[in-house]
Amino acid sequence: MNILMLSATFPYPPTRGGTSVRTFNLLKYLKQQGHTISLGTLRSVDVTDDEIAALKTWVDELGVFPRPSEKDQTTGRIGKLQRLLNFAIEGTPPSVVSTHSQPMQEWVNGRIASGAFDALTCEHCVNEAYVPADIQQHIPVAVVNIHSSVYGTCAQQLVAGTAEKPLRDRINLPLLKRYEHRYCQKFSHLVVTTTEDQQQIQAITGKNSTYVIPNGVDLDLFTARPNDPDGQSLVFIGAMDNLPNIDAVAFLANDIFPLVQKKYPETMLSLVGARPSSKIKALGEHPNIVVTGRVPEMKPYLHGSTVCVVPMRMGYGIKNKTLEAMAAGIPVVASDRGLEGLAVDGPSVPLRALRANTVDEYAEAIRRLFESSELRQTLSENGRAFIEKEYTWAIAGQQYEKVLTAS
Repeated sequence: MNILMLSATFPYPPTRGGTSVRTFNLLKYLKQQGHTISLGTLRSVDVTDDEIAALKTWVDELGVFPRPSEKDQTTGRIGKLQRLLNFAIEGTPPSVVSTHSQPMQEWVNGRIASGAFDALTCEHCVNEAYVPADIQQHIPVAVVNIHSSVYGTCAQQLVAGTAEKPLRDRINLPLLKRYEHRYCQKFSHLVVTTTEDQQQIQAITGKNSTYVIPNGVDLDLFTARPNDPDGQSLVFIGAMDNLPNIDAVAFLANDIFPLVQKKYPETMLSLVGARPSSKIKALGEHPNIVVTGRVPEMKPYLHGSTVCVVPMRMGYGIKNKTLEAMAAGIPVVASDRGLEGLAVDGPSVPLRALRANTVDEYAEAIRRLFESSELRQTLSENGRAFIEKEYTWAIAGQQYEKVLTAS
């Protein structure tokens, strides 16, 4: 099967985090099954020539184009009003327009016109901008791997009070709903990561061809830790330029961590992930907080910490960071949002993580884990077994292949 894959985010290495992890591992699985892969992607300034060369070994054809800079946009009040007006008239969000590459568009147009492909995938909804409305007349199977609803995410942030610019988002909300409904009509199949996402997308789009394919973990990269490090240390992992992660880290460092330190003054907090924003870098001025920036791999930080905290307050879908921590055998304390889509507690469910949503609940859950090696061992073993059984990239890849090969 000849597959055309589109990814505005450069999907290598898989340790880059964010959408790159899902894109690369699904691509890897499809290639290993003998499918022919042509990939179009954008290169940001931090992508190296060696990474491009490595990605080439996983595809049959690779088109790489410079990522447009959002800094090129007109700034100030006039610029913002112009972008909002364009959104209202043309129907595409400024975040999609500003990163759209015309050279990549021309490359995609040529591939579609060739008639050589059996399936097309957009690895994240932002890539829909490269796909014409009549795509199914040229490529019969057209899939958008949505990751999360843009409308749902915006609505959630407004309800939770975590919106960065509430007035703007309230204006944008109906426009995002209209946009999501419109772009999804182009595709024969929609893919999301949780049943919550599935219900929301189906309600917005009216399309029943919406499939749930969870994220996974590379068990060779995230091996179970050989021993419990004991001590009193916390870790958060994830891309540090992502708004939901920035919000979670600020909540962890400014609200949860001080309460933990009252009882355990020597506790250390590691914030591990690429591209930390200035807001996150400033947290590193605290003597007990370490901001690492990009690291070669997350595993050593997970293996060396007592507890992984995932205090997400926004963002839809199963969180890679939660799955990776559980796979590495580190006990997890997370919010309902951080545990979305995962059966980790409740009747007839082995305890696999501790749930918390308020500052006091986080402090109590962390205290329980600091004080009980037995509880840590229980979560470590149950979490790893859970991932091995249900959340590998091989499982996700098989499900994705079924969608792509559906008639």
